[in-house]
Amino acid sequence: MDFPHLRRTILALLLMLATGLCDAAARTLRLFVVGNSFSNNATHFLPDLAKAGGHELIMAKAEAGGCSFARHWAAVEASLINPLSAEARIYSGGKSLVQHMGSGAWDVITLQQYSLHSSDVATYRPAALNLHAHLKKLQPKAEIVMHQTWAYRADAAVFGLIGNGKSAANQRQMWEHSRAAYWEMAREMGTRVIPTGDAFWRVDSDPKWGFQVDKKFDAKTAVAPALPNQKNSLHVGYRWRAEKLNQDANHANVAGEYLGALVWYGFLFQESPEKLAFVPAGLTPEFAAHLRQVAWQTVQSVDGDNKKVAAGKMAATR
Repeated sequence: MDFPHLRRTILALLLMLATGLCDAAARTLRLFVVGNSFSNNATHFLPDLAKAGGHELIMAKAEAGGCSFARHWAAVEASLINPLSAEARIYSGGKSLVQHMGSGAWDVITLQQYSLHSSDVATYRPAALNLHAHLKKLQPKAEIVMHQTWAYRADAAVFGLIGNGKSAANQRQMWEHSRAAYWEMAREMGTRVIPTGDAFWRVDSDPKWGFQVDKKFDAKTAVAPALPNQKNSLHVGYRWRAEKLNQDANHANVAGEYLGALVWYGFLFQESPEKLAFVPAGLTPEFAAHLRQVAWQTVQSVDGDNKKVAAGKMAATR
């Protein structure tokens, strides 16, 4: 018997089987994002991760800075009256939501609240419900999901509103109220939740990996190029611009954008991002590995709740 030939044949068959399995797992996903700068942060590295995972991602966005559900819905209402009005065309390129959406079918559409209002569920109604219903009419086969945004950094000057004109006292309270609001609306609309905000909190509240406020740094007396210790920050934080010290405790930096995209990847493709090779420049291998692990753990931690929401929606449509 020709054992070398047999061995080569077996190896070839195994390679073909492995390739077939990989091809079967590969997906083409059409994603439409309705949001603002936070959705832009969270999806910045998503195309890179999709490519690393062997998937094809087709993505379009209708985003406007600081855009709330109320403003999104106002733009839709304006477009129903006059599609060419400035009130309708609030998104990039001076386009309306429908113009960005185009005529093709989308698999998943994401929605989110403006971060400052995300902790007050009253600000979601009725605009979020109206927007959700409108999008279902436009894209009846698409799954609409909620993107749970994140709380501001621990050293933020102001946190999200929690009702009656009051702001959250700290990062934890903003996260807790925001999380509750997103899930309340998700259950009401029958939509699953992308738990980006939970992932941010898991990292930020971790004694080993979380960002720690540099109490020795005095922003009022700082001289360029001095900056505080911002190790493991997920937010932009302090930076110098034109010899002026600025702080952005709200938006995600590279680490935060990476974490957000990892969560979206795990949620959308229902597979762990832990073995993906792509890592943006500027992150240590150890911190990047931790972010990948946290992202997948977070997606899995809400899987049960998401399945209940989906099951409830299916029961309601029967």
